[in-house]
Amino acid sequence: MATKIRSLGVLVLTLLLAGALAGQQKPEDIPDAPSATRPIPPPEPPSPRPGAEEEPQPETPPAKAPGEGVTTGSKELPRSTPDATDQKPTPPPMPPITTVPAGSVPRDAESGQDVGFTIRATTNLVLVPVMVKDSEGRLVGGLQPKDFSVLENGQKQTLKFFTSDPFALSAAVVIDTGMPDVGLKKVQETLSALQGAFSQFDEVGIYTYSSTVGRVADFTAVGKQLTVALNEVKQYSGANNGPPVTSGPLGPQGPIINGRPIDSTTTPISTPPRVARVMNDAILMAARDLSKRDRARRKIIFVISDGREQGSTASYADTLKVLLTQNITLYAVGVEGAAIPVYDKLQRIHLPKTGKLLGYSDILPKYVSATGGGTVYNELAQADIERAYARAIGDARNQYTMGYTSKSGIGGYRQIEVRVRGRGGDLKVYAKDGYYPLPSPR
Repeated sequence: MATKIRSLGVLVLTLLLAGALAGQQKPEDIPDAPSATRPIPPPEPPSPRPGAEEEPQPETPPAKAPGEGVTTGSKELPRSTPDATDQKPTPPPMPPITTVPAGSVPRDAESGQDVGFTIRATTNLVLVPVMVKDSEGRLVGGLQPKDFSVLENGQKQTLKFFTSDPFALSAAVVIDTGMPDVGLKKVQETLSALQGAFSQFDEVGIYTYSSTVGRVADFTAVGKQLTVALNEVKQYSGANNGPPVTSGPLGPQGPIINGRPIDSTTTPISTPPRVARVMNDAILMAARDLSKRDRARRKIIFVISDGREQGSTASYADTLKVLLTQNITLYAVGVEGAAIPVYDKLQRIHLPKTGKLLGYSDILPKYVSATGGGTVYNELAQADIERAYARAIGDARNQYTMGYTSKSGIGGYRQIEVRVRGRGGDLKVYAKDGYYPLPSPR
């Protein structure tokens, strides 16, 4: 009996001790039991001891996309090679393709073709500079497109372009240095006035010719470079008057005693130098250089010469064809022999088949007339030559410019006729006689 009472007391004492311990334990210190739906959370880092300095924690690296390397410190671990079971990422879908709705692109009223995104270029536009003067030689202004009629090979053309605005010039000045020295000196004194006849928007190239052609200055704006080129031309000398000396005391041979040279037993034969005035070659060189200039400029050749042509390689017909093909107008100031009416007429008279030996003096007016440059300004006095510069360049700048479309392709010469109506019969119309069409670009 005593044993049972003692065992019962021990049990009661054990239960009391267990209850006291249970009252002292906090509820949050008791972890939950793990389950299939609630995984075990990771253990929290230990709290720092009181008074101890906090140690810096490493930064958590940003998340990497699948397949990218993992950075540890300053090094990057290599990417792991995906095995055959890895699936490739699905590419993003293509953006939707939209088309222009029907009827939104405008159509041409005549052809019915879509013109919204069409670029058209006219390659067979024929430009015709036209100068109109009254009976006193003054320019006639104020004309309208309705006042003109343009015919090509006798057929009337519809004007597609018309303007009376002045154009900037690309001018090739060709100076004859083979004329007599007296005439050349007179021309050299007028070159400052020639430069003053151009504007600051023009570009000028300088050429000279006698027995050969020289390019003194390429095309440059009116300024210091042009002044330097003209000053260089002022230093040139012209031809001496009289026949060449081939014998006698002033001849090119050495001293002679009793008709025999001292230094040689044989008598030397001296031939005069070849006389040539290659005007055609000079105009052809200037025309080729002008063909490379900007098409927005009006291209002219300004010749200062006595009109003599002799010994050129290029013919008049071939040179004129280049001028008409490239839409180049030729203007001229005739000096010396070309400015004397009677002497000029005598120069133009030559026997048949003697042109290659004696040359020609009627080619310069033909160039001017065929290209639409009007007439040659024949002047003798220095002041008249300077005024002729201003008149000729003013004619070149202030013209009517008309354009029409013609059949493209290679063809023969096409004749042009320009008429002015409703203004009486005292007007003079100056335009090129025709042109040679260029082939259409492919």
